[in-house]
Amino acid sequence: MAAVIDVHTHMLTEQYLALLEQHAGPKITLKAVAGGLRAIHLDDAPFMTPVPQMFDYPARIKMMDAVGIDVSVISLTCPNVYWGTPEVSLQAARFMNDDMAAARQRHAGRIEYFCSLPWQHAELALAELKRARAKGAAGVMVLANIDGEALTAPRFAPVWQAIDALALPVLVHPTAPPGVQAMQMNQFQLTASIGFTFDTTLAVARMLFDGFFDRYTQLKIIASHGAGALPYLIGRLDQCFRNIPACRTQTQSAPSSYMGRLFADSVVFTQQALDLCLEVFGDEQVLFGSDYPHTIGDPVRCLAQVNALHGARREKVRGGNAQRIFNL
Repeated sequence: MAAVIDVHTHMLTEQYLALLEQHAGPKITLKAVAGGLRAIHLDDAPFMTPVPQMFDYPARIKMMDAVGIDVSVISLTCPNVYWGTPEVSLQAARFMNDDMAAARQRHAGRIEYFCSLPWQHAELALAELKRARAKGAAGVMVLANIDGEALTAPRFAPVWQAIDALALPVLVHPTAPPGVQAMQMNQFQLTASIGFTFDTTLAVARMLFDGFFDRYTQLKIIASHGAGALPYLIGRLDQCFRNIPACRTQTQSAPSSYMGRLFADSVVFTQQALDLCLEVFGDEQVLFGSDYPHTIGDPVRCLAQVNALHGARREKVRGGNAQRIFNL
């Protein structure tokens, strides 16, 4: 059977969290929420809750052994390092990348990592990409919006060009979408259930209509949480492409034609959703993920759903596809 490789799983450091608490305000704050933990808030809407397991590598390895996960490709979560001055943003990225590189050495063969970059400062991002790659980073993690700005914005092109030249995997992970306050996502913590999935959906839809995949032909985009609502909406995107001229200003290819270029993880929580994701993206393009140790992360359920698949499809999603794109 293929090794089980988890491509969507997170870690933090106390250094990073202290830096965020000191420099990310007033827009981003760390405040108590129901249940006794402190959560990171955007405009008073909670969207990420640090939990003890995010700081505990021995607990992670113990979980991996218990569940049957061979390799975890860890990454920072939201709000990543898109806050503070250029110097602070770079420092936050280095704290995380160095800590993950050290964990990769300590737990050789079990831990790989996506590096974080100060995307809003292109020259610093390019230098940190080079440094992190030299320390073993297997790919790059980027949020679905960078402090409210689209990933397709021209000022991010130099960073995308460098990643494309290296043919790296890129995990596109959601954060609180712009407008959380106007959409009242503080109520019921709707950022987690709805906001995240549509942040990813909007980011990837922009890429599909923008000609992003025509410009960058080597990188491998992994869209989190089963690519959000994209599997359900891809037919609508195609219908708009056929009937709305504005959808054809940057590309002459229908959104669905890019599905063979785009990857999705399996963090969807129902068998029906995983089946739909596979039908839309194809057996070669879906990767196992758990979202551990986020509050709703569930390595047991997510792996059970993958293990319920049959034959070659199961082996590809469990780890075969990840082995291919990460060269593991």
